[in-house]
Amino acid sequence: MSYYCSKHIPMVRELLGSALLGVTVDEGIAGMTPGSPAAFFALGHLTFGSVNAFQEAFTPHAAQIVGDIPNYTDAEPTIQISTVKI
Repeated sequence: MSYYCSKHIPMVRELLGSALLGVTVDEGIAGMTPGSPAAFFALGHLTFGSVNAFQEAFTPHAAQIVGDIPNYTDAEPTIQISTVKI
């Protein structure tokens, strides 16, 4: 988690520039059932003004951003694009 927060996310912020409106990082601590593990070790939420803004900012840097993933996990990342409703 240390590398993700101190190295990866700052790199992503720099590469994506002003298109990136905000970032939050959640660390999974437990599942729904007492004593069960969290479904995800970490969740990174990146906020953009639109899907197009994300694609235009991310695509030119995708190889560098994705290439950094082995520095903080051996898990296969899951990417979901959503609209915040509340």
